[in-house]
Amino acid sequence: MFSRKDGRRREPKTPKITGGAPGVSENGRDGGYNAGIAVFSYIVGGIAVWSLIGWGLDNLWGTRWIVLAGALLGATGGFYLSHMHGLTSSGTSAGEDPAARGPSRDEEQ
Repeated sequence: MFSRKDGRRREPKTPKITGGAPGVSENGRDGGYNAGIAVFSYIVGGIAVWSLIGWGLDNLWGTRWIVLAGALLGATGGFYLSHMHGLTSSGTSAGEDPAARGPSRDEEQ
């Protein structure tokens, strides 16, 4: 874009685009708030989509229970998707004892 004093051209900085799951940063750690919003949207989106499918099947077949089954299937599927994307894991690793990190910092006030 603009030239520097030494004559070289300065290239504009472009943001790095990652292909990972929503709410997960490049280093694999969850993004806190972003991960929570992603989990929420997976679950609510699954409930909405599968409830609509169940409602349509209820109207087509003259039943009244498929909409509830669709909502449960959507909630389960949304949680499964968020778990498979690594958004529902806790902050500790598999073999780590939470007590090994020491006392909570909340009590020092």
